[in-house]
Amino acid sequence: MVSASPPFDGKAFARELSTAPGVYRMIGADDQVLYVGKASALRNRVSSYFNATPKSARILSMLAQTARMEVTVTRTESEALILENELIKSLKPRYNVLLRDDKSYPYVLLTREQWPRIAMHRGPRSVPGRYFGPYASVGAVRDTLNLIHKLFKLRSCEDSVFRNRSRPCLQYQIGRCSGPCVGLVNARDYAEDVRQATLLLEGRSDQLTDELGAKMEQASARLDFEEAARLRDLIASIRTLQARQYVDGRAADLDVLAIAMQGASACVVLLSFRDGRNLGTRSFFPKTNGAEDPEEVLAAFVSQHYGEQLPPSEIVIDREIPDRELLEEALSATGERRVQLRPRVRGDRARYLEMAARNAQITLASEMTSSAAQLARAEGLRELLALPELPSRIECFDISHTMGEATVASCVVFDAEGPVRSQYRRFNISGIEPGDDYAAMHQALTRRFRRAVAALEEGGGASTSKPASDKAVLPDVLLIDGGAGQVAQANQVLDELGLAGIAVVGVAKGPARRPGDEELLLPDGRKVHPGPESPALQLVQQVRDEAHRFAITGHRGRRAKARNTSRLEDIPGIGPRRRANLLRHFGGLGGLKAAGVEEISRVDGVNAALAERIYATLHGLETVPAPDAAPGRSAP
Repeated sequence: MVSASPPFDGKAFARELSTAPGVYRMIGADDQVLYVGKASALRNRVSSYFNATPKSARILSMLAQTARMEVTVTRTESEALILENELIKSLKPRYNVLLRDDKSYPYVLLTREQWPRIAMHRGPRSVPGRYFGPYASVGAVRDTLNLIHKLFKLRSCEDSVFRNRSRPCLQYQIGRCSGPCVGLVNARDYAEDVRQATLLLEGRSDQLTDELGAKMEQASARLDFEEAARLRDLIASIRTLQARQYVDGRAADLDVLAIAMQGASACVVLLSFRDGRNLGTRSFFPKTNGAEDPEEVLAAFVSQHYGEQLPPSEIVIDREIPDRELLEEALSATGERRVQLRPRVRGDRARYLEMAARNAQITLASEMTSSAAQLARAEGLRELLALPELPSRIECFDISHTMGEATVASCVVFDAEGPVRSQYRRFNISGIEPGDDYAAMHQALTRRFRRAVAALEEGGGASTSKPASDKAVLPDVLLIDGGAGQVAQANQVLDELGLAGIAVVGVAKGPARRPGDEELLLPDGRKVHPGPESPALQLVQQVRDEAHRFAITGHRGRRAKARNTSRLEDIPGIGPRRRANLLRHFGGLGGLKAAGVEEISRVDGVNAALAERIYATLHGLETVPAPDAAPGRSAP
């Protein structure tokens, strides 16, 4: 018989530590990191956990689960703060306050190429270029782009469109683009427009207006009054923008943060200004993991949020937070400029802080109401299906196609808090008769649950701990968009794979085919009409509608890709070079489709017979057979 491991002796561990700054990690018996913390003196901080001072229930629970500890010594407290932040993001410890943000911030992207493009960007910064932001909302990005297009006429089109234009687009016609795609502006003038737009995006509008003013005087001196008038109007537009964007009489570069807490729920509202422009507000809901002190939660938010985002020079906060001076030092180092955290302000900043605090309280109340409603709907579904407990995972499958073309199946996932978008899946269906929804459903379910069975077998079967992959997680409730036929396919797949304990529910449109009149086919074979007032049906509708939306989006994308790429690729005699020549000559597939046979035959490398085949294929006519290739040669 193996004896249990002795309890962790924290006092003895702390005595062996140095007084240098660093980071400590509390680790459980299953080798999962429970907590990550920083310390200005490791020995003093770690020993404080194991003295006789009264501690909160959260700390006591964490210490009871700690099997061992690890430390990393750093040179400075700032380095310890940065390392702590990185470890929290990568390890997601159970007892740390965690910042949850489902969406990445939007940025303005100015690409790095001969004719730079300006556009909104989200996600990884994989495209070479300058990224300006982050902006608090998509609306703020669109306002900025609208201004840049109006003032400097930079292009917004994708490179594939830009390279294949033969005439200027609508953006040029309405004065929002200078037409670089067809040579209506020279490279030097366009580069100057890019430089001026960069100055505005960097917040250096005063420098920009000074330069434009000097150029206006030069144009006037050489009697180029048309250019002088254009520059005058441009300066006036920038001055008007500046006049309504100043804070306390000057262009401000600041963030305003306020927190509201109720129980274990927290909401942080961020109000952003860049170069005096109000970029709007954004709400965050950190996972507190038992933390009850708003100051602690706000400090964790500041550390984690600005570990990823470039901090402004001034951050206004609605309360004093722990380690404020240390945070200022660390943020100044990472931002390469002095950053101030200001808990006490007056004037306009105090009014903005009051507005952010009020928004935080309202948003938190709304979120908690929404969470309560979600819980009530889940409870209603539990009662309807006679489940022993609330469903922790719901999956829904839907099929989308257009008369059998480009069939796509979607799988969406909901948990107790709502949609889990990172675990959504799409399945491109192939090898079935077009329009056979039963076969499509069977294939999608087989692919989904075969992977689950393989993942479970690889991991040694089902476990109460969190699996290494979401593929190994089985749903409590499986919703199928359809009637008895689709449900039969689901039950058949589950039986074939030996999976039990999943409640399969069919969701069919009622006789009136309107929302709220859906008929549910329950696992025991009963058909029920819960009605629009039923919380259970409201949850089913929410999940089903999301699956429907996700399936349609995938189907449209697949259909558009097939229609835009496969037609030319399938024509005998059309290789990459000829395909590129055709698309470049006509500015895309739409222009090629509108052309006649004679016009197509004028393209380099296309003879009359090939032009007829292209025209017939694009218009659904009977195609002319391609001549056999000469021996030893192949079509390009």
